[in-house]
Amino acid sequence: MHQLPRERARVVVKADLLPAVSVLSTFGLLGIPLGWLWAQVAPPQRAQVHPDGKPYPIDIEAWHVFDAVVIFALLAGACGVVIGAGTWMLRERRGPVAMAAAVLGAQVAGWLGTLMGGVFLGDRYTLTEPPEVGQIVDIAPQITTDWVLICAPFTAALTYGFLAAWNGRDDLGRRLG
Repeated sequence: MHQLPRERARVVVKADLLPAVSVLSTFGLLGIPLGWLWAQVAPPQRAQVHPDGKPYPIDIEAWHVFDAVVIFALLAGACGVVIGAGTWMLRERRGPVAMAAAVLGAQVAGWLGTLMGGVFLGDRYTLTEPPEVGQIVDIAPQITTDWVLICAPFTAALTYGFLAAWNGRDDLGRRLG
């Protein structure tokens, strides 16, 4: 039995550029709800005001700095999974251009989430009057490291790559779309 050679699937770049920009910008806007959700969930750090006027964290509360970072990392990772799966649903545009747009969109979402998280916290933890010595105050949660910015793009690439490997078609199913 002789099998005819199949035409090899080619990467389409030019036709996928405009949809890739749409994917990047649309999924990049997921950083706004990401920042809002983090601002609602991240715990404040309780601190005691010392004689020099500065609040110093209570020993047990010092872990909340770590908690705020990990909560953002997990939320950003979940956002990346949504971005990777959402990009995969665009059957006609599957390929490396769409994956690159998804990863960049996830990067924008993570960056925007770090900015918007602080904006959504707003004045919630601002002191209205000077605290007295010994008073317990809440310090706003903050993201203390930039390493959380790789969580969303990493999980977006991992999700998209997993779905591409699971697909098994040489054209990733583009012709069926």
